[in-house]
Amino acid sequence: MNRIVFALAAALLAAGCGVETVGTAATAAVAKQKEMEAGKKTMEQAQQKVQQSMEQVQRSAEKAGEADKQ
Repeated sequence: MNRIVFALAAALLAAGCGVETVGTAATAAVAKQKEMEAGKKTMEQAQQKVQQSMEQVQRSAEKAGEADKQ
């Protein structure tokens, strides 16, 4: 009987450690998810700025071409 109780107690303790590990892993996964979302947002903003800069360069080149024709 004592062996069964001891085995059950050991199993519960081991399961408790596993729950903590799962909780820690879940917390880390949520943090990584937020980090990835922030990185995507930053990348999108950078792409928009690059696109705006390219459009501005294109407009400047068109104006310079028009000035040369006159």
